Amino acid sequence: MIQKRNFIGLLALLAVFFYAPLTYSQTAPPKTENRSKLFDETTTDSDYLISIEKAGEVLESAHNDTEFDGNSHRLFGEIKRTQSKLDLILASLKGANPNVRNQQMYRIVLKEIEQELDEQNTAINLRNKNLEKIKSRVIDLRKDKTLMGLLKDTIRRKQFKTEFANLKNRYLSTDSLMTKNQGILNKNKRLTVERKIAVSNALIIVESKLEQSGISMLKKEYPALWSRDSAAKKIVGQNIKAKIIIEENVAAYYLSYRAGGLISLVLLMGLLGWYISRNLKYLKNNGHADNLSQFNFKYLNRGVIIPVAVIGLNIAVVSNLYAPAMFIELIQLVLLGLITFLFKDKWSKASMRNWSLLLVLFFVLCFLDLFIAVGFIQRCAFIVINILGIRYGLVQIKSLKDQLYIKGFIKWAKIIFIGLNILALLNNLFGRVSLANMLSLTAFISLTQIVALSVLLKIVLEIILLQIYTTRVKRGIEKIFDFESLSETLKKPFIIVISYMWIVVIAANLNIWESLRAGLNSLLSHPNTIGSITFTLGNIVLFFIIIWLAHLLQNYVAYFFGEVDDENEENINKKQHSKLLITRLVVLICGYLLAVAASGMPLDKLSILLGALGVGVGLGLQSVVNNFVSGIILIFDKPIQIGDVINIASESGRVKSMGLRTTKINSANGAEIIIPNGNLLSQNITNWTYTDNFKLVEIAAEVSGEIMPEEINTLILESLESMDLVNNAKPPQIYYTAITEGKFNLQIKFWCSIYRTEETISTARQVLFSNFKEKGLTLST
Repeated sequence: MIQKRNFIGLLALLAVFFYAPLTYSQTAPPKTENRSKLFDETTTDSDYLISIEKAGEVLESAHNDTEFDGNSHRLFGEIKRTQSKLDLILASLKGANPNVRNQQMYRIVLKEIEQELDEQNTAINLRNKNLEKIKSRVIDLRKDKTLMGLLKDTIRRKQFKTEFANLKNRYLSTDSLMTKNQGILNKNKRLTVERKIAVSNALIIVESKLEQSGISMLKKEYPALWSRDSAAKKIVGQNIKAKIIIEENVAAYYLSYRAGGLISLVLLMGLLGWYISRNLKYLKNNGHADNLSQFNFKYLNRGVIIPVAVIGLNIAVVSNLYAPAMFIELIQLVLLGLITFLFKDKWSKASMRNWSLLLVLFFVLCFLDLFIAVGFIQRCAFIVINILGIRYGLVQIKSLKDQLYIKGFIKWAKIIFIGLNILALLNNLFGRVSLANMLSLTAFISLTQIVALSVLLKIVLEIILLQIYTTRVKRGIEKIFDFESLSETLKKPFIIVISYMWIVVIAANLNIWESLRAGLNSLLSHPNTIGSITFTLGNIVLFFIIIWLAHLLQNYVAYFFGEVDDENEENINKKQHSKLLITRLVVLICGYLLAVAASGMPLDKLSILLGALGVGVGLGLQSVVNNFVSGIILIFDKPIQIGDVINIASESGRVKSMGLRTTKINSANGAEIIIPNGNLLSQNITNWTYTDNFKLVEIAAEVSGEIMPEEINTLILESLESMDLVNNAKPPQIYYTAITEGKFNLQIKFWCSIYRTEETISTARQVLFSNFKEKGLTLST
C-alpha cells in the first residue's frame, strides 16, 4: 500500500506540473550584481533534457520488463492443466468408493499435483517480486534532483511541455500494464492456494480410505459365510452399470495422465519392430530366411507385431504398478490373449486346454473384482475359483511346465499360486473379503505373469540371435554357430531381470511394494561411519552393480557385432576386432569411473587409496600392472590381432582372444595356451597373418617317365589351378633339384590359406598323383 501511495504521489507531481496555472512573481526584480558567473553552479537546459531522457528510459524498460514473457505464459498454461487434472480426480472421488489400487493411484497423482502447485506458487511469488523491483526503479526517479527541481520550477517547466507529455504517456502505460499483470498474478496465486487446500482435503480422504482398507484387510469386514446375517447375502448386481462407468472414467483419466510415457513406449516398440523386420527382410532377400528354422525360433517366425507387443505389454505391466485396477487387468488380459495366439499350434491339446481354463478363471475373477459388489454370490464365486485354482496348481499346472522356456520358476509359481488360493479361501470364509479378493487376484497374476515373462525371455534371445546371424551373413559368414550354448550364456543376466520384474508385480498386487521400497530405501540411504569415512549401503551396492554391468557389457558387446567363439573362422575382420577391443576397454574404464563416482567416495580418501595401491604395485603387483599396460599397448599398437597365427618362443597357434591381462592361443593339437601380455611384448613374435592370411607351402616330388620338364610344369600348373584351396592370385613356383634320364626331382611351392594348410597340401598331392597317372607317369611325394 505504501508503494502504491508512492506511485500516486509521483502521478500527482506530474499532474501538478501539467495542470497547475502558470504564475509569475509580483515582487520587484532583484538587483543584478556586476560580478562574473563563470564559476557559478547552474543547471542548463541540456541537463534537464538528459534527466527527462533518463526518466523516459526507466519507464520504457519498466514497461518492457512488466510484460509477461514466454515462461510466464507457459506457467499460466500449466496452471490450467493442473486445474483440469484436479477436477477429474475430485470428480472421481465423489463417485462410488473405488478399490485399493485406484485409491493408491489417486494418492500418487494428488501428491504430484501438490508438488506442481508448490512450484507454481513459487513461480508466481518470483514474478511478484520482480514487479516490486520494477516499481522501486520507477520510485527511485524521485532521487533525481534535476528532475525534481524542474518539476518545482513553474517557469522552466513550460519549456519542456512536449517532453513531459511524452513522459506522462509512458508512465500511464506502464502503470496500467503493471496493475493489469499484478491482478493476473494475484488471481492465479489465489487459485493455487484454493487448489492446495482442495488437494490437502482430497489427500486426507484418500489416506483415510487406504487406512480403512488396510485395517479391514486384517480384521473381519463381513460375517462368516455360513452366518445368516443379511448383510453378507446382500446382492447389488444392479450397480454393475454404475461400477463400469466409474472404472471406465478412472482408466480413461489414467490414460491421459500417463499418455506421454505410454506413447514413448509405443514408439520404442515400433522402432524395435522396424529393426527386427529389417533383419528378417535382409535374410529373406539374400536367401537365408530358411536357415532361421535351425535356430529353433518359436515366436519370431510367426511375425513381428505380436512378439513386439508382448515385450511392450510386459514392460507396461511393470512400469504401471499404481495404475487403476481396470487398466492393469485389461493389459494383463490382452497380454495373455497375444501369448495364447503364439502358443497356438505349438502346444499340445492338453496344455492348450489347461491354459484356456486358466484364462477363463482369471477373466471371471477380474470381472467379479471390478464390477460385482461384495455379497453372498460374489463370495461364493470367489470360493469356487479358489478351489479350482488349488486343484489346477496340484494337477494341471504340470502341463504348462514342459512348454515353457524357463522351467525353474514354475516350481515357485506353483507354491505361490496354491498358497495364495488357500489363504484367500480361508479369509473369505471368515469374513476378510478384501484380503481374500486381493490374494486371489495376486495368485492368478503371479502364475500368468511368469508364463508371460518366460515368453518375453525367449523372444529377447531370439532377437539377439537374429542380430548375430544377420551381422555374420553381411560379413559373408553363412555358417550356423552354436546358438544353444550362446543362448545359455546370454540367458543368465536376463534371468535376474525377469526375477526382479516378477517379484515387483507380485508385491505391487499384494499392496506391499511401496512399503518394501520405502524400507529398502531407508536401509540403503542410512549413513554409516567407520573412522573418518561416511558411506551408505546404497552407494556400495550401486558401486558393485555398475562394476558387474560393465564387465557383463564388455563380455557381451561382441555378440551384437556377429562375433562368437568360433575357432575355425577364416574370414575374421581384424579391423572390427580391434574396434571391439577398444570398445571393451572404454566400457570398462567408463564403468569403473562411473562406479567410483556413484560410490560417493571423497577425492581425498580416493587419493589415499591410490597411494596404498601404489605401494602394493611397488611390493608385488608389478607383473599385474605390466600385463595390464601391455594389454593396452597391444590393443592400440596391433602387433597381433584376434585370428592371427603366431609363433612365440616354443609355442604356436591361432590367437583366440585378447584381454587386458592375458592372451589366449589355440594350438594345433587343441590346447589353449594362456600367455601374459607382458611376455608377448618382451619376446620375438612371428605373425604369419600380419599382412594377409596366406602361407607359402612346399611339396617335394619325384616324377618318373618319358616326359619333358615343360610338360611337367604345365601339368602341375593346371592341377593347382583346378584346386579352390590354392590361392592362384600368386603364381606357384616350381624348382628342379635334380634331373636324370626319365627321372625328375623337384620342389613345388604355392600359396594357400594358413588356416587350411594341411588340408590343401593333402589335396594337392592327391590331385597331382591322379593327373600324372592319367598321363602314364609316376609321381611320388
